[in-house]
Amino acid sequence: MHVRGLASNIMKTALIYHPIYLKHDTGPHHPERASRLQAILRKLQKTDLINKLQLTEPGKASIDDIALVHHRSYIAKVKDAVKNGLLNLDPDTVISQDSFEAALFAAGGVINAIDLVFKGGADNAFCMVRPPGHHARPSQAMGFCIFNNIAIAARYLQKQHGIERVVVIDWDVHHGNGTEEAFYDDESVLYISLHQYPHYPGTGAREDNGKDKGKGFNLNLPMPAGSGDNEYIKVFKELVVPKVNSFKPQFILISAGFDGHRDDPLSSITLTEKGYYEMTAILKESAKLYSENRIVSVLEGGYNLFSLADSVHAHLEALTT
Repeated sequence: MHVRGLASNIMKTALIYHPIYLKHDTGPHHPERASRLQAILRKLQKTDLINKLQLTEPGKASIDDIALVHHRSYIAKVKDAVKNGLLNLDPDTVISQDSFEAALFAAGGVINAIDLVFKGGADNAFCMVRPPGHHARPSQAMGFCIFNNIAIAARYLQKQHGIERVVVIDWDVHHGNGTEEAFYDDESVLYISLHQYPHYPGTGAREDNGKDKGKGFNLNLPMPAGSGDNEYIKVFKELVVPKVNSFKPQFILISAGFDGHRDDPLSSITLTEKGYYEMTAILKESAKLYSENRIVSVLEGGYNLFSLADSVHAHLEALTT
């Protein structure tokens, strides 16, 4: 584990990153490509924000960790697909010879972030990982995602740290159908998603609010095309914060997709860096009240390299403040 730089007058924020994430090779023209992370790193280095972060290189998740969410037969299928040189797990999810290892390290990055925060080594963390995860279902790759990093994180929190109430806030422009599915009947994980609707993958209707014991613990907040900072912040203040605070989470997880930016090619939402900063700052207030400031944020989407880098920078500025 490597740690670089830490200013004493700011919150301790860990930046989780491993070079293997760049080896998940989807080709130069795929939206979810290695240059996304390289653009973020360049931005952080250019503005010197990286020197205020604990740059931490994680280990990889075990198969048992992945199996907290995914069927073992599916895990084996992914491993075999990579070994046999298959090019796709689904029409959108491209793989290469290093994709299985990269996916293990992506989930491992989130697990390492959780352990670091719990041990007091950081107040919060941002996991700059790929492949992303929130579309991955228990036995199916989907939408660029192989393993559901954030769902694995929630189950790990419960199993290893005895956390009883976890909230997952997902502001990726696409609904996190895989995460919703993982917790749809579970009252211990509150899943809240703000997403463009209707849009890929076609799920996330407002009336889909959980089942059985999980009824009321799944909150979909569909956002119409054209929604921007003002609309998102209004929804955050009027709907997200009251729901989170009534749940009293012991840990906050963020599926931090930045593809809702007005310059992103895959959506029609018009968020800016300011909106991402404000949403982060709002969640920090809830974390201060209920979860001892504990937040782990995980990169999902964001496909314009410039707006992605600028938005992550704003997100990290809010986390370190």
